[in-house]
Amino acid sequence: MKSSKYILFIALLGISFGCSLTRNLEENQYVLYENKLEGVEKADEEALYNLLDQEPNTRFLGTSLGVSIYRLGNKFYDSLEIAEKLSEYKKEKQELEAGLESDPKNNKLEKREEKVNSKIEGLEKKLQYGNALMRTGNPVTLLDSSLTQKSSTNLEAYLVNHGFFEAKVDYEVKVKNQKATVIYQINEKEPYRIDSLQYRPSSDEVEALLQANRGKTFLNKGNIYVQDDIIKERNRIEEVLKNNGYFMFSKSYINYVVYKDTAKKIVNVERIILDPTFAENHQAYTIDSITFRINAPSNQFTDQRVQRNYDGIDFSFYRDRYSEKVLSSRILLREGTTYSRTNAIETQRLLSNLDLFRFVNITFDTLGTKLRADIITQPNQKYQLTNQAGLTITEQLPGPFFSTALRNRNFFRAGEILEFNFRAGLEGVASATGQGVYQSSEVNAGFAVIFPRFLIPFAPFTLEKFGKYNPNTRTQFGYNYTNRPEYTRNSVNGKLSYNWQTRDSRQIFIFNLADISYVRTPRIQDEFGEILLQLQQEGNNLIWSFLPSFVSSISGQTIINFNKYGDFNTKKASLLKLFVESGGTSLNFFDVSSNDEPGIEFANFQWLKTQVDFRRYYPVNKKQTFAYRFNFGWAMPYGVSAGILPYEKYFFAGGGTSIRAWQARRLGPGSSIPQTGEGGEYDYTNEQPAEMILESMLEYRRNLFGYFDMALFIDAGNSWMIGVDSARPGADFRWDRFYKEIAVGAGIGLRMDFDFLVIRLDLATKAVDPSKPEGERWVFDNVSFRSPFGRRGQTVLNFGIGYPF
Repeated sequence: MKSSKYILFIALLGISFGCSLTRNLEENQYVLYENKLEGVEKADEEALYNLLDQEPNTRFLGTSLGVSIYRLGNKFYDSLEIAEKLSEYKKEKQELEAGLESDPKNNKLEKREEKVNSKIEGLEKKLQYGNALMRTGNPVTLLDSSLTQKSSTNLEAYLVNHGFFEAKVDYEVKVKNQKATVIYQINEKEPYRIDSLQYRPSSDEVEALLQANRGKTFLNKGNIYVQDDIIKERNRIEEVLKNNGYFMFSKSYINYVVYKDTAKKIVNVERIILDPTFAENHQAYTIDSITFRINAPSNQFTDQRVQRNYDGIDFSFYRDRYSEKVLSSRILLREGTTYSRTNAIETQRLLSNLDLFRFVNITFDTLGTKLRADIITQPNQKYQLTNQAGLTITEQLPGPFFSTALRNRNFFRAGEILEFNFRAGLEGVASATGQGVYQSSEVNAGFAVIFPRFLIPFAPFTLEKFGKYNPNTRTQFGYNYTNRPEYTRNSVNGKLSYNWQTRDSRQIFIFNLADISYVRTPRIQDEFGEILLQLQQEGNNLIWSFLPSFVSSISGQTIINFNKYGDFNTKKASLLKLFVESGGTSLNFFDVSSNDEPGIEFANFQWLKTQVDFRRYYPVNKKQTFAYRFNFGWAMPYGVSAGILPYEKYFFAGGGTSIRAWQARRLGPGSSIPQTGEGGEYDYTNEQPAEMILESMLEYRRNLFGYFDMALFIDAGNSWMIGVDSARPGADFRWDRFYKEIAVGAGIGLRMDFDFLVIRLDLATKAVDPSKPEGERWVFDNVSFRSPFGRRGQTVLNFGIGYPF
């Protein structure tokens, strides 16, 4: 079978890169080959594995690439030589410091000192962690009996803290060929459960408040006793009281006494709230006054201070350059109200989001049960220039880009930000005329003004009403130039949009009141033009998307971020994007020529579009995660569009962030057959625009070593036209067959995650190809080891920057 070729290839690859883990070991040294847990029934097995102090090296076919890389680096590593160099540079540093003491303005000595400090820092890092290869790989993990004993102690402590009070942990080490397997034998015994909860009364006010919020407690009768739940409950009670005025309260006043019944395997939990030492009982505090102070960047402006009072807040500016109305709308603290820690934190966040200040500090002074809130800030720099250079990719091959952005803060003295942006880049894209991969260049330039409020006519109180939702109005104007092998396209666009978010920042709303573009395609390659004309004769009017056009739309989008998706930490997280758009809506009120009228030279478009994008991230442990994405989109042209969408509004399937076993934008639609070349093989020359897309991706990600990760993935989906497409039979969506037209691809990926940059290589192969006749769509067996990237397009290599989702 052809799959055996892949197994042989992988085996040879492992042998070539790997080597025996036990090589060059001394007589009493053993490689930690495997950890095993036995006897785990009710406890969290994954959490127990994470407590082990020694972890075996990641292996593939018995070898470890990380260890091989480390050993290779170790061959070129001489710690004595590095230590000698470090000593020499430290001596030189002392001489330079002495020279600068006598001649502090000597630029030559200063520059040399900077170089010497850099050398010292690099050598210290190399001496501690090894050279670059050693830091990329990892050393072989040798069995350490002291760490094995410590791991056993950790396991037992964890079980006791999670209700298994009588648990015992032993371990056994089995050795074969200098490979050690450590077996931890766990005897959980019966877990103890909470039988009753008792509350020693505090003040009546505190008890009434806690009783009203008891529904969110972490301690419930019948649950297995968990020490962490006690910690969570203490934090919850502290949060409840601090958000209801109890400024001086802290969790140190909360004690829990646990009474254990060994016969019944139950515990009784009593909560005690201690009285404060400075008063008879805990008291709620109210805010008596609020001051907001913007400090001058230097003492130069101390004599130019402006004092104002607005909405009960005393403002003090070093110059008359700020709007107290805008700042007040971001301050959730109010004179005469009960103290709330959440409001204080939210105030700090909202003021920071204005991007006007270097820092925002909030302090409170007490007098009896009164609080004076002092908000102290310092202006951020007026102008900020940001330059970026790197690699980008959207279709085939990566290319360089350069971007620059200039920000002018507080442009109209009411918190506005003026932005100028410029970006230029090159990429490799597949030619639509079948002439391989060509260079594509793109230039973007524009400016925007961001107002920290809603600009809505005849609505004067929006600032005060919606300030807590961090609103802003964005107006922007831009120019885009694209030069591809087939055409040159440029556009001028303008946008007016409103943005806001919920107070917990988990949901963002974007409403584009006006998104207007004028698009021209001044150059169309003759061969590409012939393709467009041929498609038009076959009933596909894609050519209209390349006519001069005026495109306008109204759209809305919300992004719901559950548990900070994108941080990719150790918590479950998900993200949901919902998008709706109405294009050319204003054309309903005018008499405009339809695109299907003879001799049309200027295209108009009307359409409706919606999209749902759901992503979920599920960590198994610190090294392994699952990620899933579901994406559905639908767009329908109507009215003067005559069945045609603007080119940018079509959906395209295939590529590095879609179904990866197909080239970018080349999958589908439906069961239509791509263009064929010599021998009747598919050559996937033309992009395949569609009006509907349905796709899902499942990915298993695992850290190999250092910043190298691997991934296994399965992608499934396709795109369709809503109506009949005479140019592409089988392209239309039909309920009775769409499930038979789901394309499936699978593959393996290698990622280099440098925290600030993720470089991705995904090798994908087709498993189910809907363009084949029914009964012949399973094509996984067609993989050719001799020509994995051959003309049949069975296997596709995707290069990307960042994660696919």
